[in-house]
Amino acid sequence: MRNRRTIAMLAATTAGALGLAACSSTEESAAEAPNGDVGEITLAAVPGWDDTIASSVLWEAVLEEQGYDVTIEYIDVAPAFIGVSSGTYDLYLGSWLPTTHGDYYEQYGDDMEVVGVWNRDARNTFAVNADAPIDSIEDLAENADLFENRIIGVEAGAGLTRLVEDDVIPTYGLEEMEFVTSSTPAMLAELDGAMASGDDILVTLWQPHWAYGDYDLKNLEDPEGTLGGAEEITILSRTGFADDAPVAHGWLSDFEMDLDLFATLEAALFQGNETTEYDDQIATWIDENREWVDTLTP
Repeated sequence: MRNRRTIAMLAATTAGALGLAACSSTEESAAEAPNGDVGEITLAAVPGWDDTIASSVLWEAVLEEQGYDVTIEYIDVAPAFIGVSSGTYDLYLGSWLPTTHGDYYEQYGDDMEVVGVWNRDARNTFAVNADAPIDSIEDLAENADLFENRIIGVEAGAGLTRLVEDDVIPTYGLEEMEFVTSSTPAMLAELDGAMASGDDILVTLWQPHWAYGDYDLKNLEDPEGTLGGAEEITILSRTGFADDAPVAHGWLSDFEMDLDLFATLEAALFQGNETTEYDDQIATWIDENREWVDTLTP
């Protein structure tokens, strides 16, 4: 599969960099959190992937309230899997299984541990402006000109990109459309511009995502199921994390969050915030949802 070749190329280019990184958090510091766990925890997160960033920022704040020293390392998805499997990073909170990141998990999963699943309603989508004159991907080929013959995608190494290239395009005969891949921020900029000007636009997207709250969008039907069904947003850890931080591991293994509440978290972090600093936003959101947040660390 094409994604396997992408994984192999990314692994080759990032292995050296990861090899120069510090050893796992168990070797980096003997600092102890108040409950006896290893005190330093490193989370891998993918820049531009707002669901992963939001869950990581939430847990950074929650764990730091409990006395841990938490670092978020922003890195592409393939190096994130490589890093967790090698022990460079402790946790990755944004693995979509079984479909989106299935190839990465198949390659690296034997050297990782599943901590838990925090949402079971995530899904990949082909999203268009709500007033677009088609409702299904099967109608797209004959109406490609409505969308300037373009599918606006995200990063080349994303699991969603692999699904579009390997499954959606050949299944629905979209080979004549240009599939644009660059980055999630670039896709969102295109979406914002089209919505502001009233133009039809087609983007690869996913739920949960704050864009569904900001823009009037609809998902094209996928009668052949090429984008997969509901996905499980899964927390993965390095081998041995449960032994080194059993209390934190237990909290994370019990973590669940529904899409409605998660939408408020994403809105608080990203709407109107053009920076990558979230301290004030997450503090405000936690204050507004203190009763629920306290249930995360019983």
